[in-house]
Amino acid sequence: MDTQRKASRFSLKSLALPVIQAPMAGGPSTPHLAAAVSAAGGLGFLAAGYKTAAATRAEIEAVTSLTDRPVGVNLFVPQASVISHESLQKYAESLAPDAERFGVSLGQPRHDDDDWDKKLDALLELAPAVVSFTFDFPESSVVEALQQHGVYVVATVTDRDEALQALAGGADALCVQGPEAGGHRGTFKAAAPPTEVPLHGILEELADLEVPLIAAGGIATAEHTRAALAVGAAAVQAGTAFLRADEAGTKAAHRAALTSSHRFTTTAVTRAFSGRNARGLQNEFMRRHDGAAPYGYPEIHHLTTPLRAAAAAAGEPDWLNLWAGVNYRNTLGGSAESILASLRP
Repeated sequence: MDTQRKASRFSLKSLALPVIQAPMAGGPSTPHLAAAVSAAGGLGFLAAGYKTAAATRAEIEAVTSLTDRPVGVNLFVPQASVISHESLQKYAESLAPDAERFGVSLGQPRHDDDDWDKKLDALLELAPAVVSFTFDFPESSVVEALQQHGVYVVATVTDRDEALQALAGGADALCVQGPEAGGHRGTFKAAAPPTEVPLHGILEELADLEVPLIAAGGIATAEHTRAALAVGAAAVQAGTAFLRADEAGTKAAHRAALTSSHRFTTTAVTRAFSGRNARGLQNEFMRRHDGAAPYGYPEIHHLTTPLRAAAAAAGEPDWLNLWAGVNYRNTLGGSAESILASLRP
């Protein structure tokens, strides 16, 4: 990498506010949300998961038309299938009554790479300031190619072993995700049981590593930000906190559920919607299917997609993946700028 290119790369220290808006696949992350957060002094993120390379490219171009501030893009790293045909069939049979309820057919439980190669091509061409990876870390040649194009590369990790693998692969920073986080766990092993070591405990375990740490999981107030920075984080990443932002693409039923004082009272970790562990508001779908749901991402994600789409259209949150972290009760409505300000340390 030449000296001029290296000097131009992003640094967490350049942020006016050490707060990153987490990439939230499935709709909540939009170009307008990312642009608003970055323009207000944080780091906004686009979520490329579940999108085609063409859609990812269009969103990057859209956000760069809205702000000249740095913005990040997150990719899911494809992995080998971990589910058998028999397990898929059995789970599909258990979901049949739910599909019938909404008058839809279940999706084709295919295994795919989420348009991985074409997305990488788009990132190399458009070179966003930051690219982060979830569900594993790519081979070093991918990381080096991005860095040679001026991209700052972040790995999502959930324990020390993953952190060391990511550092060996050339990561510039680590997004340390605790079990308090909403949405999918970023574990490298697709079928790994969820760790219960809290975020601050993981940060303490990684304190000796000479790399910036981004704290993710349960960050919903200024106090949470200060506490994470106090145990060694260089910045925090908040997702659930931005779900109710005006600029977010969060489904109406999901927004309403976040403020329900009686219908949804806690969060839980489930693999019933996607085949990977993820935290969300506990609802009827989880209660019915958690016990039988096998590991199997992205097959189960594709299997349940039509069912979830129908539930969203019908305004039925009990059959939606209502991803949310443990501190969802602290979320605020309003502009992304005002929410970002509420997280200021």
